[in-house]
Amino acid sequence: MDLSAIQQALRERNIDAWLFYDHHHRDPIAYRVLGLPDGLMVTRRWYYLIPAKGEPVKLVHKIESGHLDTLPGTKKQYAGWQELFDGLKQMLAAHRDVAMQYSPNNFVFTISMVDAGTADLIRGLGKNIISAADLIAQFEATLTDEQIKSHFAARDVIDAVTAEAFKEIGRRVRNGGTHEHAIQQFFMEAFQRANMVTDDPPIVAVNANSGNPHYEPSASRPAPIHEGDFVLLDVWAKKNTPGAVYYDITWVGIVGKAPSDRQREIFKIVSEARDLGVKTVQDAVAGAAARPIAGWEVDHAVRAHIKQAKYGEYFIHRTGHSISTEVHANGANMDDLEIHDERRILPNSLFSIEPGIYLPEFGVRLEVDVLVRPGSAEVTGKIQREIVTI
Repeated sequence: MDLSAIQQALRERNIDAWLFYDHHHRDPIAYRVLGLPDGLMVTRRWYYLIPAKGEPVKLVHKIESGHLDTLPGTKKQYAGWQELFDGLKQMLAAHRDVAMQYSPNNFVFTISMVDAGTADLIRGLGKNIISAADLIAQFEATLTDEQIKSHFAARDVIDAVTAEAFKEIGRRVRNGGTHEHAIQQFFMEAFQRANMVTDDPPIVAVNANSGNPHYEPSASRPAPIHEGDFVLLDVWAKKNTPGAVYYDITWVGIVGKAPSDRQREIFKIVSEARDLGVKTVQDAVAGAAARPIAGWEVDHAVRAHIKQAKYGEYFIHRTGHSISTEVHANGANMDDLEIHDERRILPNSLFSIEPGIYLPEFGVRLEVDVLVRPGSAEVTGKIQREIVTI
């Protein structure tokens, strides 16, 4: 935990304090931001208050009194509910606006960890609960130089393996046949050789299956890949080292034959939308006219392009997601569909831009990763410009 950085961030946002709270490991964000060990047996409530200025305060149960001992600050203990209430009242007495892992109307549901009863309790003490969404983004989803290097290391592996996977599909189709699950296993074996890990195997989706954004190949019902088939590869992984960051891409190809006019049309619309999303970010963060930009603005621009092409109803997910040590991280998402994401895109943050059009017969998704640095933004890997001929 970087206490001075957290306090500086609170002062910049005019927030009096950040209140962390947990029991039974219900708030993993708190453990990551504070640097607490995952293995604690947590059966009682603990609270940790970081004020914008001054010393943090801990409130812990007497039978688990050592749980926050690795953190700086004074410690208060409780056993009964009245002691807990009095302890909270005292630790919050000097503060009015308190950040918590809360999102109004559960809008950013991935960070909304505080239960309604606890929110009632804090508000009952006369406190104004502020969403910690932007604080979480800063301390969970901005990257160090070493983490950025790990992302590029993952890129080098995945770009190479993905290119080889397209070739492998072609070889196997022409030498006895293959299926989606076999190519998925090809990726997993390549990742193991390269010391890469992933939370889930990549998506290998053929024809109509590519029209399902979260399709999962099945070992028990493997879909064959034939000459002339349309194939989508969605691939994500990271180096198997502490603090490593994911790389996440999606490409499409067709086995042997030239793409149909319909496939070319959809590819063109999606690739234009992707490029517009990248440009929207780059224009906002670069040069003397740089301005703050929120995730929803990127989605809005991308979605407008696809709607103008009369395929808006076939673009059924957000434009992109935050990427860090988890493939879906807690920074700003490029989203004005599933939520109106007002979190700012921060320097040293990473996210995907991946518009898609999903038709009954096939789907096209083209995913790149964008890294924002102070004053600039870049696509970190290769950009697909035409449908791969496999």
